[in-house]
Amino acid sequence: MGCKLLDHWPRATHVRRVCKLILGLWLLVLLPSAFSAEPERSVIQIVTFSQQPIWDAPWRFDSVRRASGSGFVIRGKRIMTNAHVVSWTRQVLVHRYQDPRPYAARVVFIGHDCDLALLEVQDESFFQDLEPLSFGELPQVRSTVVTYGYPAGGEQISYTRGVVSRVEMQNYVHIGNRNFLAVQTDAAINPGNSGGPVIQDDKVVGVAFQGVPGLENTGFFIPPPIINHFLKDIEDGKYDGFPQAGIRVVSVQNPDYRRALKLPDNDLGARIDYIYPGFPSRNLLQPEDVLLKVGPYEVASDGTILYQGNRVHVAVAINEAQNGESLALKLWRNGAEVDLALPVYVNRDDRAEGNQYDDPPRYYVYAGLVFTPLCRDYLRTVSGNWADTYVNALVYELHYRRLEQPDTVRPEPVVLASVLSHAVNANFGVRGHALVDKINGVHIEKLADVIRAFASADGPQHAIEFLPEHNLECLDRAEAGQAGAEILKTYGIANDRRL
Repeated sequence: MGCKLLDHWPRATHVRRVCKLILGLWLLVLLPSAFSAEPERSVIQIVTFSQQPIWDAPWRFDSVRRASGSGFVIRGKRIMTNAHVVSWTRQVLVHRYQDPRPYAARVVFIGHDCDLALLEVQDESFFQDLEPLSFGELPQVRSTVVTYGYPAGGEQISYTRGVVSRVEMQNYVHIGNRNFLAVQTDAAINPGNSGGPVIQDDKVVGVAFQGVPGLENTGFFIPPPIINHFLKDIEDGKYDGFPQAGIRVVSVQNPDYRRALKLPDNDLGARIDYIYPGFPSRNLLQPEDVLLKVGPYEVASDGTILYQGNRVHVAVAINEAQNGESLALKLWRNGAEVDLALPVYVNRDDRAEGNQYDDPPRYYVYAGLVFTPLCRDYLRTVSGNWADTYVNALVYELHYRRLEQPDTVRPEPVVLASVLSHAVNANFGVRGHALVDKINGVHIEKLADVIRAFASADGPQHAIEFLPEHNLECLDRAEAGQAGAEILKTYGIANDRRL
């Protein structure tokens, strides 16, 4: 047949046109509307060299590790990626699509709570012929998306197609103690994909960022509402973060309880169960208030709102506000509706409960005793010792005391991280992982109290009391003062403190 077509040019040309048309139609059927060949040029490979602290030896850092991730060009000649891709980095290198040359980059903005970051490249020629990608809307469930990125195991860009299966609040693993809106998809999101764009109709509808261990064909990406909040936040040149209202909301679905609160039988309203200390809501809200509306969103009896066609937790509405802005609330109080404006602010009091970044751990070494503030990262170093009474006390202090005994919370609980063995502390029974309660009678609420308590002592012995069992240990004050320099030299510690 091919020879005959060559002998008859008009007919051959017609057949070729028909074949091209059929091929084009097949491509439209087989490839989702989200796929385009153009965005790939603006998808960037990121190579990092990072070094994390050792939390129970806080003057030290782990070895430098090489890792890779993904990013994409946005307006303003910047690259968006995940915060976890560029955290604790010593060096960041970026590669253009199919370009072997590495370019040096630096982090200009980073939001550890929402796991987003922006990079700048020192050599502006990097952006030549690269079009910034624009952002789309929150994708609908059952719609198709394509993830772009550089997953581990290869140097070439990868494309994976998937379906949006769920839109809901998820824990953001990078920070550990924050939940935000996230989109679930069955498109493969593997290590190295992090920070890459999720595309639909040639627009970015998400940033790939995490998966769930043990679940196949399940990945999550950060949706446009979170991305847009981050970009708006940094317009003033600094990143504040996502504010909180300082309230805990519980469902009001029991008919008898609703009647007791004189609530209408309309399945609306969730009760404010707890108001956290330190928030303006303490002065404006009452524990029996029922939340009816946040901004334009009606609050259902189970504490959810209808958000762009998705039933999600009411916190999504609170997350729309920027730090210092006010939310319009409609409440049910004492049998009547009440309208008020609630200012919301970023909560930094629970920072230690989340994963730590940017600043190396603070510490103080005295007579071989290593003191450091208690935080989530330190707890991870002792996670295999949950049977230890001291470790259980640390878990309670960090995560539960604020809820059960808010009036006794220490601003910065201090832990004895370890003991550097020396003759001066040879008889010390507590060897680490213990919460410091008192030193020489001084109640320890922050690391500075430790230094002050040792410095102000005038007796022959230092007395140190540990929780939860109030174990009392002592050091000879004169010997402890003389041993400090020798211990630092023996263990290769340059300074006795980082404050």
